[in-house]
Amino acid sequence: MGIPTETIDYGKLNKRIVFTDNDHRHAQLLVRLRTDGLSQAVFFRAVVGAYIAGDIDIQSFVDKLKTQSIKRKTKSKNLRRSGAKKVKDLALNEGEIENIFDILAEEHPDL
Repeated sequence: MGIPTETIDYGKLNKRIVFTDNDHRHAQLLVRLRTDGLSQAVFFRAVVGAYIAGDIDIQSFVDKLKTQSIKRKTKSKNLRRSGAKKVKDLALNEGEIENIFDILAEEHPDL
């Protein structure tokens, strides 16, 4: 899964996502971002987009943050791998996958 870059045509486009941290960590972040040639906005939008899209690298990181048992983390990781392999084996593109979900939604509106 790549990093999603599409824009959405609904809702307000000025929603702010804000959190606080200390000056030192903020300065460290700015230095790293400048080194990589990124702005804060580009970086955070890409991370949030990848998280929403279920990017496997981001999800792996999130799994490390979660307070789950090792057994549960292993099960989640294996299920994601299995699901990703099945999607890859089907060789469906994003449009075909969306069509499948549309068909399921029509046949099972209660889901």
